[in-house]
Amino acid sequence: MQKALFILFILVSTLSFSQTKDKEDLKVGVVLSGGGAKGLAHIGALKVIEEAGVRIDYIGGTSMGAIIGALYAAGYSANQLDSIFQKTDFNTLIRDNIPRSAKTFYEKEESEKYSLILPFDNFKIGFPSGISKGQNVYNLISKLTSHVSTTSDFSKLPIPFFCIATDVETGKEVILERGYLPRAITASGALPSLFSPVIINDRVLIDGGVVNNYPINEVKAKGMDLIIGIDVQDSLKDRTRLKSAIDVLVQINNYRTIYDMIEKRGKTDIYIHPNIQDFSVVSFDEGKKIVQSGINEANKFREELLQVASKQKPSEKEKINIVNRDSIYIKEVKIEGLDNYTRSYVLGKLKLRTPDKVTFKAFNEGINNLSATGNFQDINYRFIEDDNQENTLLLQLRESKSSMLLRFSAHYDDLFHTAALVNITKKRLLTNNDIASLDLIAGDNLRYNFQYYIDKGFYWSVGINSKYHFFDTEVPISFIDPDIHNELSLPINKLSINYSDFTNQVYFETLFKRSFVFSIGAEHKYLRYLSETIGTDNNNIPRTVFESTNYYSAFGLLKYDTYDNSFFPKSGAYFSGDFHWYLFAHGRNKNFKPFSLAKAKMGYAHKISDKFSAHLTAEGGFKLGGPETTTLDFALGGYGFKEMNNIIPFLGYSAISLRGNTYLKSVLTIDYEIFKKNHINVSANIANVGNDLLENGEWADGIDYSGFSLGYGLETVLGPMEIKYSFSPEHDDGIWYVALGYRF
Repeated sequence: MQKALFILFILVSTLSFSQTKDKEDLKVGVVLSGGGAKGLAHIGALKVIEEAGVRIDYIGGTSMGAIIGALYAAGYSANQLDSIFQKTDFNTLIRDNIPRSAKTFYEKEESEKYSLILPFDNFKIGFPSGISKGQNVYNLISKLTSHVSTTSDFSKLPIPFFCIATDVETGKEVILERGYLPRAITASGALPSLFSPVIINDRVLIDGGVVNNYPINEVKAKGMDLIIGIDVQDSLKDRTRLKSAIDVLVQINNYRTIYDMIEKRGKTDIYIHPNIQDFSVVSFDEGKKIVQSGINEANKFREELLQVASKQKPSEKEKINIVNRDSIYIKEVKIEGLDNYTRSYVLGKLKLRTPDKVTFKAFNEGINNLSATGNFQDINYRFIEDDNQENTLLLQLRESKSSMLLRFSAHYDDLFHTAALVNITKKRLLTNNDIASLDLIAGDNLRYNFQYYIDKGFYWSVGINSKYHFFDTEVPISFIDPDIHNELSLPINKLSINYSDFTNQVYFETLFKRSFVFSIGAEHKYLRYLSETIGTDNNNIPRTVFESTNYYSAFGLLKYDTYDNSFFPKSGAYFSGDFHWYLFAHGRNKNFKPFSLAKAKMGYAHKISDKFSAHLTAEGGFKLGGPETTTLDFALGGYGFKEMNNIIPFLGYSAISLRGNTYLKSVLTIDYEIFKKNHINVSANIANVGNDLLENGEWADGIDYSGFSLGYGLETVLGPMEIKYSFSPEHDDGIWYVALGYRF
């Protein structure tokens, strides 16, 4: 009997000791609420929790809390997260601003022409589902979580994790604890109207804060003994603090969550609520202050946190090394989700040939370029690495259902004057990968531009272009001398001319070396200009026609462009080479003989400091043969218009003031960005313009023409707004240039 009692005593003692031991080893769960930029306070609070030695056993987060929580669960320390987010440009991240250098030449031209773009399917105006598709956020999270990319069960992360999203069709909460981590995070943070919804397992998901911005019950359900909550949600604002549409949207979203917090706050053992009243959901530029607010508030609970740590088994959080590999070897690409676009089209936009070793920078540029087409609503990717450290790229795409766009823009310059542009674009008009675009331009001068393009990626693409340009301007009387062959003696210094150009092209285009585009094609050009100031034509109409001829040519074009900004470049290089061989003509030019025109331009931009940059360009052109034809000579002067034919800007002179079959020109601009997107610049340009300068050696006998300018420029959603005052030592009068909006 005594033996039996002794055994019973031992069993009871062991059980009691075990329960006490388990009780002392507290399981701690952390809840991270959503709050946009205010969620950076999570980082500060996590720093204090780390310093106190608290072991976190589970993390549940929503929206920004999901982003911070997932990265922390993946192994990053709070200090590492602080360093990462200090270096992050959130304006670029949120707005999906794609670096210009990452775009193909077609996307560069398209992005620098239109101010407003709207869906126009079935000829009905629509609106985008969000300002941003969240592609840049996805790219960043994918890079930061690459070391756990094979972990599909989030409970197997260094710290178990889940996040909350909302099913937009049912309004129900969705707990995301399995799948691809970057995809889950972006779904949890897809704030309505700011980010497009995310589709996972055929469910359309948006920001989890709509239904559950503080998932404490879900964390408790994971068997946690104690909950630490970090709450960065807004309180309700009065009318004086509702200053923007985003403020109103957040206020509406907060009605439910704020009242829910009355109960949830009572369930939280350590409730950390940083003072973030002075910040908004988009105050990312005040990240340091927001992180500090998290530190300040968490420090008030340092004693409680130390007590919690004392009741846990000692353990060290496994730290990860942030390995910045420069390149990756991709042995093959698997693409899912293509219906209307071809594999070659996608690979061409990615600028990717396999197998190949590519830099991460080049790969990210390719992803950004694919996103810039607007043809894909979702671009998901992951690398699957084998034992040889060779990777298979799995690319999962969801094509955009919208195939028709209505686009608008406006512009003013001193050559074409006022212009309003309406564009209709139809994708997949006749075949996969094609795009048809029609610009209708009204204002002081009527114009149009039609383009049809079949994009074959790395293979030869095919294009058709038709455009009509018209303007009237004053030119010096010397400008028309080559056209009248000194047949008239005119007692005037200037006259007004009407200039029209009708051009049609068929061309083939391809990429090579990932950075160059090469085009060859055939062109028809009808060129006509006249003056109503002097003379009378054969029909007794008061005008003199100087040119009215159809020209037929073959051409080749080579381009390279890595400028970060085409209007105010701070970095990058540029090259273009154009060769036209004019073979036939009919019309007024009865003495036509075949001739060639060649021209080239190169440029380099360099950032001297954060505010200063320098931009240097050099260009030139010359004519071979056909002295009888002069109407396609180079004409220099003016500023702010889109170049056409051989009409080239030159500071210090009015538009098309200088003329010759040969020209050399160089420009140096020093730009000072006084405020963000506000520029003050000074420029100097020099040129030699005349006939046969290369043959007679006059191209290097001195500087014939020069000009200087002081200008102010502003980058806006409508394009660059510029005003310049210029002068030339060769004449006394100064000239003001005004150029407003994108050039077309």
